[in-house]
Amino acid sequence: MRTSLIRIRPIVVMASLAVTAFAGVVPARGHCDTLDGPVVRDARQALGAGDVTPVLKWVGPGDEAAIRDAFSKTIAVRGAGPQARDLADTWFFETLVRIHRAGEGAPYTGLRPAGSEIGPAIAGADGALEAGSADALVKLVTEEVAAGIRERFARALETKKKAGRDVEAGREFVAAYVEYVHYVERLHADATQAAARGHRAGEAAEPEHEHHSER
Repeated sequence: MRTSLIRIRPIVVMASLAVTAFAGVVPARGHCDTLDGPVVRDARQALGAGDVTPVLKWVGPGDEAAIRDAFSKTIAVRGAGPQARDLADTWFFETLVRIHRAGEGAPYTGLRPAGSEIGPAIAGADGALEAGSADALVKLVTEEVAAGIRERFARALETKKKAGRDVEAGREFVAAYVEYVHYVERLHADATQAAARGHRAGEAAEPEHEHHSER
């Protein structure tokens, strides 16, 4: 039990960027569908330069042909005037974002305005990349998830003390217990899965490193 509790701190750092980080039940939306998000920002750059390359990273290989085709059509229409350019650009943004989100297994419900609420986790993640340091993000995430664990723990502990009074009290404890355990379980699963992916990537790269050393 002590070992498991010790592992919680690195767990919260990684897992709070996932679906259950801050609210535990709110789906992760991201900001790839906003007009000032990274996908549309790269799309504007691509259209301005007349080069589709900056946006291809946002889609998988199987969707690349569709994006290249949409890009070519957009470029062809943009020269017809300002109104045509705005319409063509918006159509390309929508096409790119829709295909990108489909690749993530997420629904597309339209482009959101610039300045749309993206939540502290996403803002913090982007800010960390801009700053070149994860320190502020780690602090933000750790504090939020620690608070989430403590809140659910306190509720489960409180109701556990009264669980034997009657069936209703017992059910109240079970509800609090399930929420508490599932919350921690999701955090742990997110963290360990991410760690496993990183470990496998390291293993894959190791033979190449050894090969170069021998040379």
